[in-house]
Amino acid sequence: MISRLEKILSMLEADPRDPFLRYTLAMEYRKLQQNEKSLELLTELTIHENPKYVAAFFMAAQQLVELERLEDARSYLREGIEEARLQNNHHAAAEMSELLAEIGKE
Repeated sequence: MISRLEKILSMLEADPRDPFLRYTLAMEYRKLQQNEKSLELLTELTIHENPKYVAAFFMAAQQLVELERLEDARSYLREGIEEARLQNNHHAAAEMSELLAEIGKE
């Protein structure tokens, strides 16, 4: 039986630049507790995509909070809020603002 990870990797072979598939792969690595691989993929989506993949900012920040890397999480949240506002994604901006408030703005 083929694993979910193998399915995602197979789909990425056909379209390696697909941001949704890369995001899905990052979430799969997170589920498998391969945090560095997950964060690496999320970072690519927040830096190299045009437009930047807003959900990746939030997921990276959540993962960083879990890893107790709060300053890194705050950085992702601040950038993500700005990007979400640029894209008129008020829902995502509000969710990230809420998490930023929960962990403090230090």
